[in-house]
Amino acid sequence: MTEPPAQKTYRIEDLAHHTHTTVRTIRAYQDKGLLPRPERQGRANLYSDAHLTRLHQITHLLARGYTLASIRELLDAWDTGRGLGGVLGLVTEVEGPWTDEEPTRITRTELNARFGGTPDEDAVAEAVELGVLEPLADDPDTFLVPSPQELSVAAELHAAGVPLSAISGHLRELRGQMEHIAARFLEFTAEYVFARYLDDPTHRTDAHAAEAASLVRRLRPLAQQTVDAELARAMRAFAVQHLRTRLGAEDPPESPARTRSIDLPAETISAVERLVGRAHTSTFIALAAEREVRARALDYLSSPTRSPSEVGEST
Repeated sequence: MTEPPAQKTYRIEDLAHHTHTTVRTIRAYQDKGLLPRPERQGRANLYSDAHLTRLHQITHLLARGYTLASIRELLDAWDTGRGLGGVLGLVTEVEGPWTDEEPTRITRTELNARFGGTPDEDAVAEAVELGVLEPLADDPDTFLVPSPQELSVAAELHAAGVPLSAISGHLRELRGQMEHIAARFLEFTAEYVFARYLDDPTHRTDAHAAEAASLVRRLRPLAQQTVDAELARAMRAFAVQHLRTRLGAEDPPESPARTRSIDLPAETISAVERLVGRAHTSTFIALAAEREVRARALDYLSSPTRSPSEVGEST
């Protein structure tokens, strides 16, 4: 019988070289429990291919935006047989494209032609800041367009007479509202669909992760379909109302109830949710604000420093 080949070993300097990291980083990973301790042979510490693989995994996860703490949890799952591969498959599914659009490239000359033929460096800078255009390091006269559809909408609006500054401002406002909708949809699906995968340790296997990834693929278009349907409904209602008002209709339809999005501290939202439940949070905040406004109005009206004439004018 032939003896099995000897396992390849590395000194810490060699391991750092092969993984494009540093000796200091490797030792830091060991201290944090991310990397197993090396085998001691005489006065030397020797690392194996297992250490090499583990370092590649850590680098891969860091590139995806994971923190060292979350990486340690994933690696612990791998070490206890709960399946890192399935988890990474789920991560890949979530981080994949959420649209069928294919990015394109556009030159500065083509861009100028689509927006009136006159260069506008301020508008280009604004588009770059918003991510509508992405500069290419190897070609300063060409941009990557992540969403050709979004750029086409901007071009059509500009051709219809809308200033570029107004289009940028509208996009900023719309983006904030859409991010709010996306966050709410994610909370909704996480609570009712993915909670069993995220909160139950027994569901963190390769098989369950693959099932969760399949759910992501099925649920991915639902948010867009819901937004499309609701946007069509609201646009029709508001467009009809606006047209009738402009044409002087005698009995224009009543204005649909409107809401406005405002930023509240996360701690405030969490406290209200604990008090009344998530389903009643918005109603509670609205009623509390209304009660405060009414209380201040009553205090103002009943103030002894106010004259009777002021009270009469306010009523």
